[in-house]
This record gives sequence, C-alpha cells and structure tokens, in this order.
Amino acid sequence: MRRLDLVRFAGGAIAAHPMRSALTSLGVVIGVAAVIMMTSIGLGAQQRVTTAIGGLGSNLLIVSPGAARGAGGGFVSQGAGTTMSINDGDADAIGKVDGVAAVAPDVRGAAQLVADGTNWNSRIEGVTPDYLVARDLTLSSGRMFDDREARQGRKVVVIGQTVATQLFGTDDPVGKRLRVGSVPFEIVGVLASKGQSGFGQDQDDIVLGPLQAVRSRVVGRRVKGDNVQTIYVKAASAEVLDQVQEDVTNLLRDRHKIRPGADDDFQVQNMASIMQAMQSSVATFTVLLAAVAGVSLLVGGVGIMNIMLVAVTERTREIGLRMAVGARRADVLYQFALEAITLSLAGGLLGLLLGVGGALLMARLGQWPIAIAPWAAPVSLGFSMLVGLIFGAYPAWQASRLDPIEALRRE
Repeated sequence: MRRLDLVRFAGGAIAAHPMRSALTSLGVVIGVAAVIMMTSIGLGAQQRVTTAIGGLGSNLLIVSPGAARGAGGGFVSQGAGTTMSINDGDADAIGKVDGVAAVAPDVRGAAQLVADGTNWNSRIEGVTPDYLVARDLTLSSGRMFDDREARQGRKVVVIGQTVATQLFGTDDPVGKRLRVGSVPFEIVGVLASKGQSGFGQDQDDIVLGPLQAVRSRVVGRRVKGDNVQTIYVKAASAEVLDQVQEDVTNLLRDRHKIRPGADDDFQVQNMASIMQAMQSSVATFTVLLAAVAGVSLLVGGVGIMNIMLVAVTERTREIGLRMAVGARRADVLYQFALEAITLSLAGGLLGLLLGVGGALLMARLGQWPIAIAPWAAPVSLGFSMLVGLIFGAYPAWQASRLDPIEALRRE
C-alpha cells in the first residue's frame, strides 16, 4: 500500500470524528501553551532582574552603613542602614584603592520642588561630580557641577527628565531657578532619560545637588556631620571588581578599627554577584515551571493513547478488511502511528499559538518584559510529536497484531 494512501486514510479517520480528535489533542495544546508561557515568565523575570540591577551602573560596588544593635549592647539587629557609620573620609580613602575608577558618596531625601508657580515632590540626592561616572549617567543638556562648586556647597542642581517636564514642560530649564523645600537652587544641567528601573522606580524623577549643600540645607536632620548614607564605587573593569571589593572591605575595617572576627559596621554589595545569584535563582525557577508545565504534555499523551486504543476497538472490522485485501501489518502500524503523531502535532501547533498569544497578553497587561526563548517553539513541537509517537506506539502495535479473520468476525 502506498504511503500516500496511508496518509489519506489517517487524515480521513481523524476528520471523521472532529470533536473526539479535538478533545484528544487538548492535553497537548494545554501542555505546549503552558511550557511557552511559563518559560516566557521565567525569562522575563531574568530580564527584569538584569535591567533592575544593571540600571544602577556597571562594575559597581555599593557601600552602605551596617545595622544598629539594640540598646545596652543587645543582639537585636535593627536592620541595615540604621547606623551612620560611613563618611566623607571613607569615600576619600576608597578613591585611592587600586582599580577604583570613581567614588561617589551620597545622601538623599525627599523634598517639595517649586518653580514658575508649579510644584512637584521628588527625591533629592547630594552627590559629588563623579556620581555620573559611577552610575553611568549622561546629560541631555547643560553641565554637571564641578569639584569647586561641590567643595563650596554652591546651590546648583542637575535635574532628571521627569522633574524637568513636570515643572517646566517643554521649556529648557537650564539657568532657571528651582526651590528645593525653602532653599533656592540654580539648574545647571538635565540628565538624559533612563526610564523606569526594573523595580518600578522612575529613575528620571530625581534632583542632584552638591553633597555639602544638600546635606547641610536639605537633609541635615537625617544626616549629621560628614556622614553619608551610601558610597558608590565603580571599578575600572569587571575583572578587578572582586579584588576591589575585598580591598575596600579591608580598608574600611581598618579605618573603623574593627577587630578580627567582629562584625562589620558597614556593607559592601557587589552588584555583579547579586545579579548572578538572582539570575541563577530565576533560571532554576524557570526550569521548574517548564517541568511542571511539561507534565501536562504527558497527560495529553495518555489521552492520545486512550483514544487510540478506543479507535482500534471500534475499527477492528475495518482493520481486518484492509489486511484481508492486502494491507501489511507494517501498513496498519504506520497508519495508526501517523494518526497519533498528527493529533499531537496539530495540538502542538495550536498550543504554540496560544502560548505566544498568552505571553504577549501577560506582557501587555502586567508590564512584563516579552521574552520567548528561541528554543521553546522547536522543543515544544518536537516533544509533542515525541509524545504522540510514544503513546501512539502501543495502540498502533495492537492494531497491527490483529488477526484479520478474527477481526472480520467481530461485530
């Protein structure tokens, strides 16, 4: 019997029972769609983590105060950053460490901004000129305040795009006056837009001013003396980042006179290590999601085997008649296997379309990055065909083993 005839017979058998064929493929449809959507969620989460941490800057270390302890030397930690343990001197000393490209101490707070009769609430940070280098920021207009202005505590600021739009609309704000709280500042520059961070924070809703001016005039109640809340440290390259982290840690332990074995009163966070750890965790989570979704493919395979066994029972006389007029056992085996593979492949294609559509819908509704792995489609389709072949093999073998005389006797 020609292969083309077998294909026609298999297609006719599937078309003869459209509802049953659709329900048979449903498990595969759900399985493939679930695999596509789950891997999309996992890869989207990886992209979000990368964007969130990468938005802070490349080759970056963040030095922050440690946790204060309970009164009386107690052991109850009050959380990271609850003690002011780092200062300008620490930042100056870190700047002399080999492999450090930029150091930017930082204090921050929230303030009401007023300009041209319009007001806006934003966060303000007191920084040094190296802040732009450390955080990989650029200017769209104007300039950054210089070291002399920073040392003198001059009342000049650089604002983000959101602040510029909210207060000045489409006008160029450079050279205009801006009141931060009750303190007037002159705008000398506007940052280029960075958009939202991966954590949902508007990175353009910011005002940068000289460290000393902001610390003494805007956030003075929160930060005393020469203390700072954060020190951003940019390494010269990714290759020296770990060594710079070790050197900075040793330097600060020495400056703070911390005894061997005692806890640090500061934290040095390596953004590259944090990103790698989080990506590894998300990748494991993605594999788990795909594995759970893959179980539904196996369930779909069981459904295909069940229906194919029913089909063999229903078509016993047809099989006997076909074998009586010359069909070989191999032809019967091929036909039933082809039916099973066709059902699973059709379900895989429909599941692929539904999975991609579901991933796009989730991305649109949930503001989630669209991330569909290039291997997801071929792997899902290949696995669905494999499921059809494996679970259709036994019913096909059962059909091919029928005795044509006994088959013709059945009602």
